[in-house]
Amino acid sequence: MDRRHFIASIAAGAATLAGAGKAAAQTSQAKARVVIAGAGAAGLSVAARLARAMPNATITLVDAKKEHHFQPGLTLVGAGLWTPGYITENNADYIPSGVNWVNEAVAEFDPVGNKIVTASGKALAYDYLVVATGLKLDYAAIDGMSTDLIGKNGIASVYAGPAFAQASAQAIDTFIEKGGIGHFGRPSTEMKCAGAPLKMTFITEDKSRMKNRRSAIKLVYNAHNTTVFSVKPVNDKVIELFTKRDVAIQFGRELVAIDPGKRLATFKTAQGPVEENYDFIHVIPPMRAPDAVRNSPLPWQSGPFVADGWIEADKSSLRHPRFPNVFSIGDVAGVPRGKTAASVKWQVPVVIDHLVSLANDKSSTASYNGYTSCPLITEYGKAMLVEFDYDGKLVPSFPFIDPLQELWISWLIDEKGLIGAYRAMLRGRA
Repeated sequence: MDRRHFIASIAAGAATLAGAGKAAAQTSQAKARVVIAGAGAAGLSVAARLARAMPNATITLVDAKKEHHFQPGLTLVGAGLWTPGYITENNADYIPSGVNWVNEAVAEFDPVGNKIVTASGKALAYDYLVVATGLKLDYAAIDGMSTDLIGKNGIASVYAGPAFAQASAQAIDTFIEKGGIGHFGRPSTEMKCAGAPLKMTFITEDKSRMKNRRSAIKLVYNAHNTTVFSVKPVNDKVIELFTKRDVAIQFGRELVAIDPGKRLATFKTAQGPVEENYDFIHVIPPMRAPDAVRNSPLPWQSGPFVADGWIEADKSSLRHPRFPNVFSIGDVAGVPRGKTAASVKWQVPVVIDHLVSLANDKSSTASYNGYTSCPLITEYGKAMLVEFDYDGKLVPSFPFIDPLQELWISWLIDEKGLIGAYRAMLRGRA
């Protein structure tokens, strides 16, 4: 791609992405009580936009977290390119003026009584509730696994946080230096950033080639079902690249137990448990709604999202069908896709538009189409910029970038561009 096409593509994509923030143009003067549960990417973005859209509202943000992590950067920390400090900030720096921050965890949701209860027992009544709690990384569901093991005995896991991602980078380097068998995979539950398991596989493979150690290691990707990615053209491309780069694929395998001392992993399969020796393993735990959500009336009562407690939501409006003054957004929402920061960018304006319309006794036609983005790193300096909707249809924002081609431009967007756009999103400006 020449310079002219590159500039044109960036401009066109930026215009498309900026359009995500323009759905919520209306305002309300209602003196409503709004509680936002969760101060991650979704909660902070909602707070920023809502503070402008409803200036007379009492807005309360509830979350015990003091640090804020740019979670899309965990794989780049795991790749050894970024430090934990680069993706760590203070939540307080992003809480808008006029928004009340209750620095506690939510212990109970009571949508019948229109209130939540914090960990200290404080009851907060609301007229409208936005649940943006994120999800629970259930490492304990893997027998023998805990976050204390990350970085030791060949065990890595970038999901657990910035420091653990850095320890994972060191584990990858040690594995490449010593050689052996490395296992990768993902859980069968819904999960945030489903491309991350693939990224870590590609990163390890490429780093081994750069260090002239590729012949010293064997890489195995354990797919939890019959595909490695849920979007068919992306699945086909990844399988093609894995085949070309000699990454073995084992289908229908999910990690259920680990023995760190013996370096032995147990996988659940249709034929029964299968044990595999490893020298390195990248562990991704099952992911579920937080306990306070799961134990409330908010989750789905039937269907595929019941088991893990995802909040019942209309997939277009993200509004709860049984409790119409409740919205869910981000990872905790029980919709078919949308567990990425890029999804939050498109979800927030839709939720704001519906909430403000509700406060004005009006209806909204704003609709979330399932937009999900995954800058899929395939080697250092190259990535595929994969964007898709609920139907698994590719929906590229940059018209001159082929989403199924490994390009330096896609790498540049991921490695240089996204964190700035993310920070603007937290302030409700993108």
